[in-house]
Amino acid sequence: MKVKKEDEVVVIAGKDKGATGKVLRALPKEQRVVVEGVNLIKKHKKANPAGGQQGEVITKEAPIHVSNVALMEGGKPVRVGYRFEEDGTKVRISRHTGKDI
Repeated sequence: MKVKKEDEVVVIAGKDKGATGKVLRALPKEQRVVVEGVNLIKKHKKANPAGGQQGEVITKEAPIHVSNVALMEGGKPVRVGYRFEEDGTKVRISRHTGKDI
């Protein structure tokens, strides 16, 4: 996956198209990411009288497919490529500018 945790991304497809946020979690096995403030769902939590907890409705972010987000560089979405350094390390680069990300 070309998107990692802490990256700034923009949603390019779906109900939250145009929204930007930081990647909170990356789930590479499922090809999904959790983005801050995007794809919000409401989860109902059942009350537990024995434990003294009230029931509540929690709003949280759900994962979205990585193909629906684009990495942002300088406020614009960019495509990501790879380059290998001379010492063999793999570096992400912007396809548009060629700069390291």
